Order: sequence, then C-alpha cells, then structure tokens
Amino acid sequence: MAYDKFEVLVSKAYPLPIENVDTDQILPARYLKATERTAFDKKFFRDWRFKNDSEDQPIEDFILNDTRYAGSKILIGGKNFGSGSSREHAVWSVYDFGLRCVISSFFADIFRNNCLNIGVLPVQLSPKFVEILLEATIKNPETEIKVDLPNQVVTLLLTGVCESFEINDYKKRNMLNGFDDIDYLKNMKNAIMEFSEKRPF
Repeated sequence: MAYDKFEVLVSKAYPLPIENVDTDQILPARYLKATERTAFDKKFFRDWRFKNDSEDQPIEDFILNDTRYAGSKILIGGKNFGSGSSREHAVWSVYDFGLRCVISSFFADIFRNNCLNIGVLPVQLSPKFVEILLEATIKNPETEIKVDLPNQVVTLLLTGVCESFEINDYKKRNMLNGFDDIDYLKNMKNAIMEFSEKRPF
C-alpha cells in the first residue's frame, strides 16, 4: 500500500514526555483481533484517552485530548518509545490518527521499522535536543517544528536551533516516494523483467 510522500513537514507537535511507552499502551491488545484496518485512529492510546470504550468520557488532561494541539502531525515521545510487542497495528493507529512523524531519543527497533513501512517517520535525536523540543511545545502549543527528510534535519522554528538525524538510505528513498517494500519492488518491475530476460536458463 502506497502512502503520502514525506519530504518536508512543518507542524505543531504533541509533547508526551513519558519513557518506555510500549505498543500495548499505543494500541491495547484487545484491538489486535481486527481483520480490517478501520477506525484505528480512535484506538490510538485508547485507554489513556478515554475512561471507557464508548468515547463519551475523554480524559481531559491527556495531551491528545488538548484542543490546543489539535491537528499536530508530530508527536514527541520520551525515551524508548514503541517498546514491547511487534504489533504492526500500533503503527497503523499512529498513522490513522494523523501523525506523520514521531520524535524520541530512542526507539524500539521493530517499532521503528514498522513506522518506516507504514509512512510514519521515526526521528531519533539526542536526549538534550528532545528535551528542548518538549519544553518549547509544552510552553507554547503553537510552536512549530520543521522536519526536513531530504537534508535529515529537525529545526525548532521559534529559535532556529536544529539537529541532524540518521536514516537508512533505502527507507529514506521509500519515504520520499511514498513507497512501502512492495511498492518499491513494483516500481522496479521493468528493470527486473529486463534482467531476467538476459539471464541464461
């Protein structure tokens, strides 16, 4: 499945300075039974966002329910974001909620790879710079962050302070083109066919 291309993103950000957020918190295990990818945006941090399953009692002091941050496409998490099980559904909920980038000082490897396969950019920055971003967004919800994937730089637009980040070249190309692994292979179909025709049987 193709996803929207990711090049340069400028957005407000949800600050979530909590360490060791695991995939069961991001998406509770009871939703893994879903056979279709529908309404996963409503399941994102479900037990932290609502007092029950009917969505009629939002937990007002949880950051994702703070209307000042509504429309943010970036989430800034604490260290070790996405630990726990390898469920891909958790990242579905991240993307379907409207986020295109998650920033942290450390990601669980499987969660990071699932993000890259689904169209969410996981940006790992130094603990010091993550703290700067968190402080700025907590102080002013209108604070904008620029995530420049081609140049691999994150900038706090309020001050201009910035930091570079690393990403696998293959995954970077896929994000820039809006490809998952299957899309990448489909895009190479003609080259694969030409190569196969030149191969002796």
